[in-house]
Amino acid sequence: MPKTKSKPLSFGIRALLFANFGHTMAYLAVITFVGDQIFGITGRPLDLGLLGVALFLPVVLLSPIGGTIADRFDRRFVYGVPVVVQIAVCLGLVAFVRTDPTQVWPFFAFASLYGAARSFASPASRSLPIDLAEPEQLDRIIALKGLAIQMGVVVGPVAGGFLAATAAELPYLFSAIVLVVVLVLLVFVPKPQIERLESAPGARQAFTDAVAGLRYVRNNEIVRAAIGLDLFAVLLGGATALLPAIADERLGVGEVGLGWLRAADGIGAASVSIVLAFVTFRRNVGKVLLFAVAVFGLATISLGLTTNYGVAFASIFVLSAADAISVYIRSSIVPLATPENMRGRVISLENVFIGGSNELGSLESGVAAQLIGLVGAIVTGGVGTLAIVAIWWWKFPALRDVDKFIDVRVDTATESGG
Repeated sequence: MPKTKSKPLSFGIRALLFANFGHTMAYLAVITFVGDQIFGITGRPLDLGLLGVALFLPVVLLSPIGGTIADRFDRRFVYGVPVVVQIAVCLGLVAFVRTDPTQVWPFFAFASLYGAARSFASPASRSLPIDLAEPEQLDRIIALKGLAIQMGVVVGPVAGGFLAATAAELPYLFSAIVLVVVLVLLVFVPKPQIERLESAPGARQAFTDAVAGLRYVRNNEIVRAAIGLDLFAVLLGGATALLPAIADERLGVGEVGLGWLRAADGIGAASVSIVLAFVTFRRNVGKVLLFAVAVFGLATISLGLTTNYGVAFASIFVLSAADAISVYIRSSIVPLATPENMRGRVISLENVFIGGSNELGSLESGVAAQLIGLVGAIVTGGVGTLAIVAIWWWKFPALRDVDKFIDVRVDTATESGG
């Protein structure tokens, strides 16, 4: 992995990366303690899975629309408007939690609205760093974006944990303030000079455009295999959704301990992302991707079997570090293999498959934990992830044998996005 040499990043890209950090930090602070408060009211692991459903359904319904909008309009505004909605959700949670609630359905409603906003923000926010990157900066910017996100994964739950120990509504107030800062940062992001979707407007055409993105994913074997690998691995290995139950029932720790467990997810990924910000994989990226997912499965099994807080923390650290490598490679392969005027739609579909698998994985983990217990749910998920890696190694040699990122680059001029 030789060092990557590139000129300094522009102020606009730096502002965008800090916005990504803040956006992720706010999201993790919200979702971690929505889950904690739901579990505190009901005591049922199944409800943690249902929280995943509340986040997932808006992604399925709205992401294709969000992707089409991101391809047609200025992606800075497509990113910013949903952030305003998320600020309103955070303030609504502040007001609701102050009532000392005993019902959980409003938490699910707030989560659904937050998920709906993410369905529009995500295709734009994930496309913008690639839109603004010069070709020689692409690998580094993807790695720095991963670092920004993982730092948000670390800081959000830890800050939220200390704040929640003071007052239950403070994580949401904190998130609202952070999201206001995100809006300010987006003002400094320059308008990307890219080819846009120029098909005729209208509901029927929007549906046609969304289907074109799905058709592209289906016909591009490497994109399809990369997305499918993470889809099934995350679907089976969604143990982190059960962290409130693990912290309480297996490890016997409270809110601060839970916050640090959730932060371990970000610490492991951030450690890898720091390395990837300065060095990059140049060869055998397909095999590295499959190996990383296998390590993710092994660490999930370790998390399921332990009752020791240190081992649990280390397991989460390792599985998140492996996941960060997987995300880094997939986040490089998918946009490089996609025309720029179709990037929003393909990323939105990826959000449906990958983001949806995160939330459905939460449901699967919650249901499995309810039926066979925490240990059985987590361990079987890790074993299933290892089985998926074996199947993909055999069934998708095109992905397995990808050597360099540049090998999958598509020429926008020869691929029609409209």
